[in-house]
Amino acid sequence: MLRRVARLTMSAALAGAFSFWGAPARAASEPLLHAALGAETSVPYGWLDFCHRYRGECDVDASAPRDIDLTAKAYKDLQRINAKVNHAIEPVSDMEHWGVVDRWDYPADGKGDCEDYALMKRRLLVELGYPRAALLMTVVKEKNGDGHAILTVKTNRGEFVLDNMNDAVRPWTNTPYRFVKRQSQLDQNVWVAIDDPNAPRFAAR
Repeated sequence: MLRRVARLTMSAALAGAFSFWGAPARAASEPLLHAALGAETSVPYGWLDFCHRYRGECDVDASAPRDIDLTAKAYKDLQRINAKVNHAIEPVSDMEHWGVVDRWDYPADGKGDCEDYALMKRRLLVELGYPRAALLMTVVKEKNGDGHAILTVKTNRGEFVLDNMNDAVRPWTNTPYRFVKRQSQLDQNVWVAIDDPNAPRFAAR
């Protein structure tokens, strides 16, 4: 899958994000800000294989999960990491890279596909001190039906998406995807469906 990124200046990205947050009257629990989650669902093979090779990365955290406090600094960190990884990695398919259909890995050689971008962003944000339980690997569908992976960031101001297709950090509702499933915030080795997966949830790029 070729990487398609929309250039966006930091000031414009911040303005858009703060504009989305909108009036103080909007409750943090509104569905617009947070995806409604369904029952437990199948765990992607790529995640299981990744955990077999990187066991420490998949240990369950016994502490209570917490969201990121989305200050201006935190948003800048998200924006910086998203753009940094997007521009540092050469997009290649798993078949080209590894000779297999699906493999999730860190792009140590500077190459990878969508899952690898998301895993690297997750690692870098954890290294900056952000809680791993707020950084959730997520499976979505593109308009053409192709599967795609992004990183969902749970914050006290809603859920935001870090995507190798776009340098902007966007609210999850402002993406061209249908959300399918993601890691549970309570246990990253459990995956949960995102309610009404057949409902269109598309926006212009």
